[in-house]
Amino acid sequence: MTTGASGSQAAPGALLQELRAVTGEAGVLTGVDVAALAIVRPRSTQEVSAVLALCKDARQPVVTQGGRTGLVLGCEAGPGELVLSTERMNRIEGIDAVGRTVTVQAGVVLQVLQEAVQEEGLCYGVDFGARGSATVGGSIATNAGGNRVIRYGMTRASVLGLEAVLADGTVISSMNAMLKNNTGYDLKQLFIGSEGTLGVVTRAVLRLHEVPTSQCTALVACDDFDSVQCLLKHMERHLAGDLAAFEVMWQDYFHLVTTSPAKGRSPFAREPELCVLVECDGSAGESDAARFADALEAAMAAGWAADAAIAQSVEQRDAFWRIRDSVEALHAFSPAFHFDVSLPIVEMDAYVRQLQAEVRRRWAGGRCWVFGHIGDGNLHVSVAPALHEPGIQRIVEALVYEPLRRYRGAVSAEHGIGIAKRPWLSVTRTTQEIDLMRRLKQSLDPLGLLNPGRVVGATVDAAH
Repeated sequence: MTTGASGSQAAPGALLQELRAVTGEAGVLTGVDVAALAIVRPRSTQEVSAVLALCKDARQPVVTQGGRTGLVLGCEAGPGELVLSTERMNRIEGIDAVGRTVTVQAGVVLQVLQEAVQEEGLCYGVDFGARGSATVGGSIATNAGGNRVIRYGMTRASVLGLEAVLADGTVISSMNAMLKNNTGYDLKQLFIGSEGTLGVVTRAVLRLHEVPTSQCTALVACDDFDSVQCLLKHMERHLAGDLAAFEVMWQDYFHLVTTSPAKGRSPFAREPELCVLVECDGSAGESDAARFADALEAAMAAGWAADAAIAQSVEQRDAFWRIRDSVEALHAFSPAFHFDVSLPIVEMDAYVRQLQAEVRRRWAGGRCWVFGHIGDGNLHVSVAPALHEPGIQRIVEALVYEPLRRYRGAVSAEHGIGIAKRPWLSVTRTTQEIDLMRRLKQSLDPLGLLNPGRVVGATVDAAH
């Protein structure tokens, strides 16, 4: 027997038979390799609606899964939970090249979407490392960020309309395809970034852009963080809106990913205090390249850049990005804990210095690596305390998260809250905000069946 979030019981065998009637025999997976009660794989919004209606009647908790690339345990399901997988909802329904929109099902893989729209001379602005397996629905549910937020915004900025199914099976279809639609509440915002706790996203209309016809990339060495801030403002001003990426690597991380056994190599004569990967997307070819080079020369003349290497080919550009993306180098350390936080750019230097000093003070041999999408205020932090001890993860989390109160930061920049970060939500959100989140959850999912325990946790605790 399984116990739903409301406390009543349902017979799993009967429920599974009803689910098979909806999705077909291949739509329900069970067995020893399935950690959850079962995996149900609907093919359409209508099937998702029928599945959730059955689960509501059976008081069966449901965990939605897309590409399973989340890092906060949001899609991890337990033995008593039913997994709703969007893997068979993988159709690109249509591309409007004139209106620059695409209509997709939630299970479409990000890279598949990118390649399909590129054939039409268009691009989808959201991009991140897990593009080969992450799905559109998952990125909407978590409001994913990535490498190009500084130009295209978070996923939220690319969603024009969507379709979602509530916990009781009600379909909310708001498949707007217009940039301007100011008619009442913008209901899609309820589901973007709610991590599947308010409804299951099944379809979406996404905004596209013309493919840039030129791209300029450079690695820039800076002597201090003040120079990084000046360089950011300078490049934004001189590139006239074409700045697409501004990635910063602190020295410890840059050293790790450019020193053997890492495959990357530094283009600089001496190792910089901070290294910035700057990239602009344009449409003017040679004049873009000249403008990019001129901006870097001016930055060097002003003292904001100590050195710079401009990519002379696609291969060199890819090599620069591989340095930034060589996060696998961190996997050689154990235990190691990885975080994505956000805070005002002007507070970053003090925060990083404090964290690095505290790691060194607490653990001889402790390491702290920092890099991130500085242009949009996002830092990725990894801490290796160099020893195992009881409660070590909680200790490291406190070191990383508690100072964010002082620096006006957020415990999650782009990965969401899920289960892993729920104990730290109050660092970022007030009591009143969390209470309002719970009231929204209670209103849309009164039985607490959708992704229970995620973000704000159970909404029916008072009933127990």
